[in-house]
Amino acid sequence: MIRPTILSAALWVVLSPAHAETAAPAEPRDFDRVQVTATRTERAVSDVAATVDVIDREQLDRQLAQDIHDMVRYEPGISVTRSAARFGLGGFRIRGLDGNRVLIQTDGIAMPKSFDIGSFASANRNFTDLETLKRVEIVRGPASSLYGSDALGGVVAFVTKDPADYLKDGKGSHVGLKFGYDGDWQGLLGGATVAFGGERWSGMVNANHRQGQETGNKGEVRSLDNTRTAPNPQDRDGRSVLSKLVYAPDEGQRFRLTVEGNEDITDTDVYSAIDHATTTGMAAHDKQTRARVSFAHEMDALDAAFADSLRWQLYRQDSETTQVTNEARANGSRRHREFNFDQRVHGAQAQFDKGLATGAVEHALTWGFDGAWTETRQKRDGYQVLADGSTSSTVLPDVFPVRDFPISKTTELGLYAQDEMRFASGRVSLVPGVRVDHYRLAPEADAIFSEDNPGVVLASLRKTSVSPKLGMVWRFDEQWSLFAGYAHGFRSPPYNDVNLGFTNVMFGYTAIPNPDLKPETSNGLELGLRYLAPAAYVSLSGYWNDYRDFIESQRYVGINAQGLMVFQSQNIADARIHGAELKAGVDFGELTPALAGWSLRGAAAWSRGQNRTEDLPLDSVDPLRGTLGLMYDRDDWGVELAGTFARRKDRVASDSAWRPAGYGVLDLMAHWTFAPGATVNVGVFNLADRAYIDWSSLASTLAASSIVLDRYSNPGRTLSASLSVAW
Repeated sequence: MIRPTILSAALWVVLSPAHAETAAPAEPRDFDRVQVTATRTERAVSDVAATVDVIDREQLDRQLAQDIHDMVRYEPGISVTRSAARFGLGGFRIRGLDGNRVLIQTDGIAMPKSFDIGSFASANRNFTDLETLKRVEIVRGPASSLYGSDALGGVVAFVTKDPADYLKDGKGSHVGLKFGYDGDWQGLLGGATVAFGGERWSGMVNANHRQGQETGNKGEVRSLDNTRTAPNPQDRDGRSVLSKLVYAPDEGQRFRLTVEGNEDITDTDVYSAIDHATTTGMAAHDKQTRARVSFAHEMDALDAAFADSLRWQLYRQDSETTQVTNEARANGSRRHREFNFDQRVHGAQAQFDKGLATGAVEHALTWGFDGAWTETRQKRDGYQVLADGSTSSTVLPDVFPVRDFPISKTTELGLYAQDEMRFASGRVSLVPGVRVDHYRLAPEADAIFSEDNPGVVLASLRKTSVSPKLGMVWRFDEQWSLFAGYAHGFRSPPYNDVNLGFTNVMFGYTAIPNPDLKPETSNGLELGLRYLAPAAYVSLSGYWNDYRDFIESQRYVGINAQGLMVFQSQNIADARIHGAELKAGVDFGELTPALAGWSLRGAAAWSRGQNRTEDLPLDSVDPLRGTLGLMYDRDDWGVELAGTFARRKDRVASDSAWRPAGYGVLDLMAHWTFAPGATVNVGVFNLADRAYIDWSSLASTLAASSIVLDRYSNPGRTLSASLSVAW
């Protein structure tokens, strides 16, 4: 059985007893899997003129993926950033771009943005409970022609479960329970799902709870200060709920109401921030929540002149990050800081599909509209209690409360169209597409922002961007195909960069808005070759992306008339990232019945990035990474040994920066369906208990002389397991 993923680097190694009875039937491989994100239409991955990964529910379960880091564990070229000291997982990095340059969406709705400022405030993008998902689709490279701003580096699309996923073969009800343990953070997990359905109505509720401690590492220094390399002690608690109600008036249409919520709370003893000279103690309480309500309608047989099918939805999504820090000072004072980042968005989407033929050319037209209206509020507040017991709102360099940018209302409107043309007896597909986006920023200066930034004139912004693309797939043989694509990407100037503002006369600096910021843009080319046969598959591709007008936040630009140093966000950086990706596998059972159940698969990702403005390597580009292995699967059980390998990070912008060594790690996973509806999954990760560090785990480059390098190491040998039962 082969289960590849398009940009990963995984070859599985699996051993099995010789006395096993019958091998499991071959399952769909990744090239055969249906994706929607890359084309906004249902197409097999092998028919897409881009690199796409599809990770299904079975793969998430068998690999015991409990968070977004686990989810892409075997996907070279895709990584997850994280903060080792306090804030945990951040967001995705695709082909060297991360943060808000990667679009993350759930059921077509964009996930909250990230924002950080200083050591006490970091709103990340880890708002998803994987237990609510049935599939994840990842598009690598610019995708602005279909998804607009923020899809500069790629798209991560989460697709949540539906009642129909549980009510198959005429079932009218479903009850499922799942229990698990994650050894990385000693986490206990539990979930329950109830689904029901009839001729017209169906519904489901999926609820999950998780609690645990800090993510482990290989650090051995457990001092109670900043020399500590062991992880800071943490208590973690989280929960999620996904509920859906579906009404199908006939076989060709469905109305769907979705209510979803996530909450994560973490308490941390931040020993790594204690230096004894100024800080003698620090405790943190971090909480993030996300809630959304959406109402969608799908019509499969519209049969109108302008469309054969229609999908639309209205939604509202609220997210909030609150972080509280209590600090004890060496001078006897105590400091209390609060950070809040709140985003509220409502939106509307509509998509139309139409099939037609003009002569010998078949057309699949897709066109639609996206609209999102967002209000973003950020505030830092706090006080300090002095040694004499008096209280002050001045915690240098701030006089609380402060906003680092004004309340910002953004409007994002997009119109897109795509034509999938197939001709030459179906051997050639040509896919042109274009999207026009309008972005508007309307800042509001309340009393908090105005008091901290007297006389600052806020900048409104209106930008229109056009993003074309062109893709091609040539099936020059029954088993071989060539694909190529060009895509233009863009990212609108963020509200916090346009109107970043704060003034501190005591420390002699000020930050000013920049209404002249231009969108970040990219032009990308990709060329690939695929081979797909019953016994084997190969995908080899290369890409070349040029990026223009990257925005550098808080750049020093000079001295103003008051003698203050002036900082301003500016377009300065041009960059280039190119690379190659390989995925291949063999199903030995297709070669000889004696090897039924055995499969070999693998993939690798290499990339190189250059800051062309300063002629320096891009530190956001991950080193060469791959996985290797063999797999054996039966009807009701299977086992796999997966090896992950990474090369040393040898290209870093700073000569004095530390370069993590290369590594090789083995994981052993097994699954067993011991009764109808009852499955156990077990995994032992990092079998050899190796000490290693992923480049993406470093929040910033470290000096080679640092004494706390092990703080950023990955967990040692750990055990994870899950048990699911359903009836």
